[in-house]
Amino acid sequence: MKHLQNSALYIRRCSIATVTAALLLTACTLPHQPRAPVTKTALQWQAPLPHQGKLHDLQAWWQAQADPSLLRLMESAQNASPQLSQALSAIAQARASSASARATLLPQVGAGVSLSRGESQPDVGVTTTAAASLQASWEIDLVGANQLVKEGALAQLQSSQALWHDARVALAAEVAYAYYGARACRPLSENALAIAQSYDQTVRLSGQLLAAGMVPASSLAMARSAAADARSRWLEQSAQCDLGIKALVALSSLPEAEVRGLVRAPGWVQDPPTLALASLPAQTIAQRPDVFAAERDVLKAAALVAGAQAQQWPRLTINGSIGPTQFGVGGVDKHLTTWSLGPLSLLVPVFDAGQRQSNIEAAQSNFESKVSIYQARVRGAVREVEEALVQLQLNSDRIEQAQRSYSYAQQMHTAVLARQRQGMATGLEVQEALRGLLAADAQRTGLMWDSRRAWVGLYRAAGGGWDSTTVGAGPPSVLQPLHSGTQQ
Repeated sequence: MKHLQNSALYIRRCSIATVTAALLLTACTLPHQPRAPVTKTALQWQAPLPHQGKLHDLQAWWQAQADPSLLRLMESAQNASPQLSQALSAIAQARASSASARATLLPQVGAGVSLSRGESQPDVGVTTTAAASLQASWEIDLVGANQLVKEGALAQLQSSQALWHDARVALAAEVAYAYYGARACRPLSENALAIAQSYDQTVRLSGQLLAAGMVPASSLAMARSAAADARSRWLEQSAQCDLGIKALVALSSLPEAEVRGLVRAPGWVQDPPTLALASLPAQTIAQRPDVFAAERDVLKAAALVAGAQAQQWPRLTINGSIGPTQFGVGGVDKHLTTWSLGPLSLLVPVFDAGQRQSNIEAAQSNFESKVSIYQARVRGAVREVEEALVQLQLNSDRIEQAQRSYSYAQQMHTAVLARQRQGMATGLEVQEALRGLLAADAQRTGLMWDSRRAWVGLYRAAGGGWDSTTVGAGPPSVLQPLHSGTQQ
């Protein structure tokens, strides 16, 4: 008997020694999230900031334009967008993954009920057994791997939420592009029609002069060619207007008649309100949901690296159950409570032909890829803001010149009309001056549209007023900005 007790003690000591050795062997490879040095964002914008006039916050920029037609189209587009529906689905899936990751840190508990009746042994009679039990299973997080997985799942949820906001901002910008284009298209079409009608007048006058023998036949042919070209340009402009309406119908899912009514409704403000843009690039880039989502993707990838490393560690699981049981044999009932603790199972990785190491290397490669994507996203964001700022400045300068050109064209047209009244200018000169005035007006109208498009581009590039606090607090970033003079 003593020999058996000594053997059992020896076995327990060997088991403890084996577990201790396994832990010591893996102690040098504790799972950890990798860190990544990244280049800092530029310290200042190179293009001038549009800080003239009254500034409006990005979140209230659309409302500040006081255009109910635009807001109506945006609201309908938000409700009908398949991209937003997909983004919401991604949020739901990420939320489910986050809940599963949290559950790994807690015991799993289940309840069961069983009832049986039968005769299994002779001369015993009918046996009735009723039992209820609670079963629990808990995997001990020995090295904090499950906690890292939980943080990675939370980062994925935050990324999905940010991308939903990014989809909303992008959709608002797309609707605004189409809406502003449709609003600008109508005066441009009317202008093109007026130019075509002016060329028709030139054809009529050239025909009269040809009949009088005052111009050669080539002059009439040239006038007819120019008139046909002008009529073609007007038809093309009209078709572009219809295509713009079709685009708005597809985006908003509203009836075409309603969309046309919204586009023709009065109240469109020519000059868009000025956006309030942060003077520091880092502050502006931090407002972009796509950049935030890319940073959260890096954190998720870092958690996957730690999770792959954790597969090299032992896994400890505890099981247990408890519940009442009732036996009935020959009319005699007996009640008792059964319980068990165990088994206590420890799984120690020994040999897998390099599979776990390959998983670690694959996760590390994925992490480096996500870091590269993040850095590219930041550079792209800075570029988009800079381009929008340059376009705004260019449009401002061109509109000023276009306004001067229109003023001079007005003076020329007025002077030609005055000379015609004095008999010193022909009808052909009047029509030519009129077309110059119409062309200057078309250029001015087109630049106004370009200016609105640049404002929308700046709104989109600056993140549309998104705030990272809307997705709640999460695990800290694993990105570390490089110090000055440090090479990556």
